[in-house]
Amino acid sequence: MKQFRFLIIVFCFFGYAGFIEATQPNVVLIICDDLNDYIEPLKGHPQIKTPHINRLAKNGVTFSEAHCNIPVCNPSRASFMTGIYPHTSQCYGFDNWDEHEILKNSRTVMDHFRMHGYYTLGTGKLMHNRDRNQWIDYGYQADYGPMANNGKKNVAHPDVPSPFRDSFEAIDGSFGPLMNLSGKISPITGEQYIWKTGNWAKQRELKYIAEDNRDKTGDELNGDWAVKHLKILANQEDETPFFMGVGFLRPHTPLIVPQKYFDLYPLDTVELPLILKGDVNDTFKHTISSDQDDRGSDRGSKMYDDLIASYNGNRELALKKFVQAYLASVASIDDQVGRILDVIENTSLKENTIIIFTSDHGWGNGEKDYVYKNSLWQESTKVPLIISAPNISMKNSFSDTPVSLIDLYPTLIDLCNLSFETKKNDLGRNIEGFSLVPLLKKPKDGKWNGPSSVLTALYKWSDHYDPREQSYSLRSKKWRYIRYDNGKEELYDVINDPKEWNNLVFNKKFESVLTNYRNELDNRLPASIPRPAPSKESAEAWKDSYFKKFPKADVNGDGILTWYELKQHKGD
Repeated sequence: MKQFRFLIIVFCFFGYAGFIEATQPNVVLIICDDLNDYIEPLKGHPQIKTPHINRLAKNGVTFSEAHCNIPVCNPSRASFMTGIYPHTSQCYGFDNWDEHEILKNSRTVMDHFRMHGYYTLGTGKLMHNRDRNQWIDYGYQADYGPMANNGKKNVAHPDVPSPFRDSFEAIDGSFGPLMNLSGKISPITGEQYIWKTGNWAKQRELKYIAEDNRDKTGDELNGDWAVKHLKILANQEDETPFFMGVGFLRPHTPLIVPQKYFDLYPLDTVELPLILKGDVNDTFKHTISSDQDDRGSDRGSKMYDDLIASYNGNRELALKKFVQAYLASVASIDDQVGRILDVIENTSLKENTIIIFTSDHGWGNGEKDYVYKNSLWQESTKVPLIISAPNISMKNSFSDTPVSLIDLYPTLIDLCNLSFETKKNDLGRNIEGFSLVPLLKKPKDGKWNGPSSVLTALYKWSDHYDPREQSYSLRSKKWRYIRYDNGKEELYDVINDPKEWNNLVFNKKFESVLTNYRNELDNRLPASIPRPAPSKESAEAWKDSYFKKFPKADVNGDGILTWYELKQHKGD
């Protein structure tokens, strides 16, 4: 792409007329799903092999303490793609982001770039849903496949034993290599399993005969799409800058990728994460209603228990099987990142393209007897964040300043010299994070204008979210403080206790630390937004009526019937 310094007047049919410089940088934003610190630069697992992500890190700054603002896909993406905290938008759950008044009246990062003359194009899972119209050019929708299908429905990988496969089924209950299913017969239907892939609305059969005779996975198709469009952009005469988003699914479950990636980590050599026996005993996530099943069991705890039960109580084998599949899935994404880097590094894009690599949140692989996301511990909140900005970011550098995904949007605005006015009207909000540019220039001692602690919320199902009644974590360089919605707390000295093994909340020595973090959290949260008084016709009134009729629906016996308990009692 030729570089000339002159101004281009952009008149676009989206209703904006503005001035952009031809030398404004391009942006490539790569988002993984459920990726924790299992990448080479962060050394989250001693055996992880991510040479291409490592290559990117050598050309930019790696943020070693980057964290998400809520550790579940939908609200996390709604937050960092709009630059607005969940406690501001009240988008804590899986409802449509654009049905929240604040978010629908605020611009997503890609819409903001589009309105400032950028050509925006994206593919894969970027926001959780409903973002196709936010891009000028859009490729593939999110594809969670491959998934095994037994002739009636999608199910877990045929090699996954029960009860894990039955409890968590085709998505969370599934891991193993992509393989030829010939001879694999469903015990349910008596039919041969097949592979299916696609989005939730439309799925297709995925052919697999052998590694050299198969259809491509969704992540591979997204890699193809990104490479194809980057090559076109590198060779065109048009000087319009572009903003490209590429969303990869892995290592989100199902952890099903080609066998060659499993071969990188032979099962008998897989190392497990450091796990302290009984570490869960001084924690309190299990005491809240977040992600509970019909027996009051926390989802991550149940995934851990059922996984081990599926291998006859052999904890080491069960976790090795799962961790192997997770490592393999990360390796499969690393290859796709490498393909994108190859195009950028070997074309005219090299000198003028910002590259960001990150994930929506992390994932626990057995720590605290927990296998899942949606906790306020390090494994769920920590994310990879690498930024390479030519002529701005230091190369092969690390910053240990605690930052979060809410800071991505303002950073990109700052790097590309765009307006910080991102709300559409007075019903929206401008971005709430802070630019990371000072830390890109001076990773060790750059001036950080953001807060000293990262604020992370926790998802729980509800039809109304009062920000004062949710669970939160504050993570600074020295401490992690957690306050659950029932008032229970955890406090960890993360310098001396990086694995968060020792909850100090009952140690009187740290009462002043607790007081400081209680005050900080209270000061950072907005005023309470009480639930509207229910009318006779309201959903809450209907739920209260149901509770009176079926008191046993309150499984955990706390006197409050949650919507989740109601749905489970009804069998939904």
